[in-house]
Amino acid sequence: MGPEAFLPIALVIGYLLGSIPFGLVLTRLAGTQDLRTIGSGNIGATNVLRTGRKGLAAATLLGDALKGTAAVVISGYFGGPSAAMVAGFGAFLGHLFPVWLKFRGGKGVAVYIGILLGLFWPGAIFFCLVWLATAFAFRYSSLAALVASVLTPIMLWAFGHAALALLFTLLTLLLIYMHRENIKRLRAGTESKIGAKK
Repeated sequence: MGPEAFLPIALVIGYLLGSIPFGLVLTRLAGTQDLRTIGSGNIGATNVLRTGRKGLAAATLLGDALKGTAAVVISGYFGGPSAAMVAGFGAFLGHLFPVWLKFRGGKGVAVYIGILLGLFWPGAIFFCLVWLATAFAFRYSSLAALVASVLTPIMLWAFGHAALALLFTLLTLLLIYMHRENIKRLRAGTESKIGAKK
């Protein structure tokens, strides 16, 4: 099978791996309340943290990131760089719109980092550093994710990775869409700050 023929398979591999809802699976195994009935109803690590189980939140973050990395590495091994990027896109779509959960998934930050890690690991470090700096300065997790995701394609372009810059521009647009309610709250001054007591 040629590299081009493998691309649809890479998309499916990425989607299936990306659609694994680690937050929901881990909280159910731990016997907590259904994650979709807590806080924002989101299946990501931030909402898992609202259960009070920091270990589960960390495990969710790790699982969501590594499923993106796994999709990229596996597909890249069998189909080359183009397949790796297609699988990364598939993993992101799978996380955002998992078929098992009626297409209601997470917001994509952790899997975004994981895809970056698999495709260009310095980009993942850049994203995390920007996230940390923004979160430290403004104490908004959502704002930190938005700023880091907007700057990441610019950094990739600056380092000569045009194809990756295009891919992550698309992922950034999807991530911004998934954070549309957070953006409304940020503009209204009602978004929860990191560490704030509810």
